[in-house]
Amino acid sequence: MSDSFRRSGDHDSPYQGVQQPHPSAWQQGSSPVDPEWPPPPPYRPAAQAGEPEAPATAPGALLTEPAARSSRTRRTRGPVGLLAAVAIVAAAIGGGTAYGIQELTGSKGDTSASATATNVVPSSKKGDIAAIAAAVSPSIVEVNAALSNGSSTGSGVVITSDGEVLTNHHVVSGASQIKVSTSDGKQYTADVLGTDSKKDLALIKLQGASGLKAATLGDSANVQVGDTVVAIGSPEGLTGTVTSGIVSALDRDVTVSTDENPGRQGGGDGRWPFEFGGRQFNGDTGSSTTTYKAIQTDASLNPGNSGGALIDMNGRIIGINSAMYSAGAGSSSSDAGSVGLGFAIPVDTVKADLAALRSGSQS
Repeated sequence: MSDSFRRSGDHDSPYQGVQQPHPSAWQQGSSPVDPEWPPPPPYRPAAQAGEPEAPATAPGALLTEPAARSSRTRRTRGPVGLLAAVAIVAAAIGGGTAYGIQELTGSKGDTSASATATNVVPSSKKGDIAAIAAAVSPSIVEVNAALSNGSSTGSGVVITSDGEVLTNHHVVSGASQIKVSTSDGKQYTADVLGTDSKKDLALIKLQGASGLKAATLGDSANVQVGDTVVAIGSPEGLTGTVTSGIVSALDRDVTVSTDENPGRQGGGDGRWPFEFGGRQFNGDTGSSTTTYKAIQTDASLNPGNSGGALIDMNGRIIGINSAMYSAGAGSSSSDAGSVGLGFAIPVDTVKADLAALRSGSQS
């Protein structure tokens, strides 16, 4: 073998000393005399299964480098490609699951109704009433309804950034026009999307609203007697009033009127009539009534708090304030003001009814 071939080849031929045919024989296509000819190829053949690979000499490494680089690339791309495929499939399944849940619950992409695990206030501020008030107040609005015999004032909870607001049925029942004021002083006209008089719930939509701060709906199933709570609403038209107290009891049976304008039985002063424990408060509930399970709280609630929020120490909505006993003008001074008897519709009840309200149900 020539020196020049040895310098450019893989390694020394193991067949040195064996007679080789004249190069002209190669050109004429004749077969080599020696069956061991031709010499080994410049690339090492792949090792058979079970056989150890022979180490390559430095010159051979130059020839085999592209193959090694390709092998490394394939090894790298294999797992990466697999992970990418798994990620795509997972995203598709997750998206489909989320869509299915959205369709079943009627929730929208910009609502916080499904964010039950989200804490509105930082963990370091949990239980800080000032922090809770600051975080949740922008999501609480004042609702003013024009009625045939006057007007009513209540509160509402923003649940989507484009202006869906939860409130009580009795706040907007029979209204010819609804005006809503947000915490920053802006005013909107609202339309009723759906009502449920049996649960005293209503969903209204603000016209032309965008960028509102949606409240986070929590989980009332985890509420316990003795839990500290915060109430935010507009008692007597005092927008953004914050009070606090505890959960006094759970699953109280509260009976309210389902009449078109229940405020009429209460004398038109905003003291909505309800029945609890066999007694009627704030007037006569009338002959058309409904009963629901409620959270009882001693947080100060007054006329105008109806439809507002009852909030846990993480800043999540756990109830919609709906009924409260407040001594009237004819009562003695010892009975005046809030007497620590208020009720809220559990937020789990609200979430279960949300799809029907969005569909335009009027019941």
